[in-house]
Parts: sequence; structure tokens; C-alpha cells
Amino acid sequence: MDPRTFFGLEQTRDPWTWRMPVVPELCSGMGALFGGCGLGAAIEVLEQATGRPLVWATAQYLSFARPPSILNLDVTEVVRGHQISQARVVGQVDGEEIFTVNAALGRRGNELSGSWAIEPSVPPPESSPPRIVQDRHVGTIMDRIDMRLAKARDMEEFPAAPGDGRSALWVRLPGLQMSAAALAVVGDYVPFGIGQALGQRAGGQSLDNTLRVAARVPTEWILADVRVHKVADGFGHGLVHLWSQDGTLLGTASQSTIVRRWRDEPPGRAAHQVEGTDMREASR
Repeated sequence: MDPRTFFGLEQTRDPWTWRMPVVPELCSGMGALFGGCGLGAAIEVLEQATGRPLVWATAQYLSFARPPSILNLDVTEVVRGHQISQARVVGQVDGEEIFTVNAALGRRGNELSGSWAIEPSVPPPESSPPRIVQDRHVGTIMDRIDMRLAKARDMEEFPAAPGDGRSALWVRLPGLQMSAAALAVVGDYVPFGIGQALGQRAGGQSLDNTLRVAARVPTEWILADVRVHKVADGFGHGLVHLWSQDGTLLGTASQSTIVRRWRDEPPGRAAHQVEGTDMREASR
């Protein structure tokens, strides 16, 4: 499945304007558009409109989009050079700005290359336990994502001692082909790492999300290697390295988040609070 189909994107008569129905399958458990889906959809329309591959994109989340609204995505190619485009997307619902994405796209021939990031040593997906989600996530984007705990504690273990700031998830989006848009969805897990770092039932909502694409290789599973740098003054900051199964660094995603404790769930409910960007909460 290509990203256009996955997100339900519809091109209008204007090649620079797209529409996306906001459906539960693209939302978080909080009932609003999942931030990674918003960024992923914006990346896909940027690549379609400019005809160039993404280099980097950064989203600022301003408000929320809930079903059954229609998200309008308006693309502006601000500068088009011989090899690189600088562009932006504004996502709106009924005239209200939900998010803004700025990006650079293109490809340059150059013989210089190298990779210096170090992949963490974790069990493979088949040896990692599945991440359990809450009942309220049934029918949301979490139904479309398969997650395995490569280096992480179960929420039933919290509260506990703080971690070392490092955690990792194997993530698979069945049916969605490898793409920059897919990386945007997988990269939205700094909030997950915040709870792991604190050793608390805590996380947050993203204020922003920046994706940098380093390589594109086929891979069934993507390793989200989460690195939380700091939590202070009610905010958390971190980075996700995105790895293929063969150890190729696919890209990085970085975020700043509003940090909050999660509400306790009744006993017997699934243990995990699934983090990710809820655009309504991000604006509070």
C-alpha cells in the first residue's frame, strides 16, 4: 500500500491542494489526529507536488483535528532550485490551522558518504514481546501498527527507578510500503521514551516533530531507538534513530513535548498508555 492510500489522501483539481478525511484509523486513543499521521500525510503531498524526495521536514502542532472532519493540505513550493525545493504545507480544518510543516526536498549527486551512528544491540522482533495497548485504542491508528518491546519496561512495572534515557521499539505498519511518510509515523515516539526514562506512568504530547531522512531501503520492521535527553520545567526533549532490520540508519526524528502523568486505568484494562501526538493536547 502506498502512503496516499494509507492516509486516504485525495488530490483536488489544484495539484497543490489535497484533502484527507480524518477517520478514527488515523487518530490516537485521545480521539484526535495522530501527529505522526499529520506529518506523514504532509510529507506525501510534498513529494507528490514537487516530484522530489524528502530530505527533512518539521511540523509545528497548533490545534486538533477530530473525525469526521476534512483536513485540507495546501502546499507552497517557496523556492525551486535545480536540485532542491524548499516548501511548506499548511493543514487546516474549516479554516482553522491545525499544523504547519516546513521541508526541503531533492537529491544531489555526491561521492562523499558515511554513517557514524551506532545501532543498539536489541533482540530481533520475533524475540521481543508485543506492546499491549488499551481497549480505547481499538479502531485507532494503533490497530494498524504492530509494536514489539525491544528495550523497554512494561507499564505494569511503573513506578520504578529512572531508566538510562534509552528505550527501543520494533515497529511495523503492515501493508504500508517503506517511505518517508512511514518514517514520520514511526518517529513519533519520544513521548513513549519519556515514561521509560522517568520510570513513571508519564509521557506527553508533542509540540513539534522533525524528520530527517538518511536512506531508503526495504524493511519489514523499523527499530525506533529512542533517546531522551532532558525533562525539566514541564517539557521533555529527545531523539529517535530509525533503523532498518539490516542495520541501515533510515533517519532521525526529534521532538519537544509537554510532559504529564497518565491517568490510571481500572484494573484488568490493558497496561499500556500509548503515547504519540494528540493535536488538541499539544495546544494546551
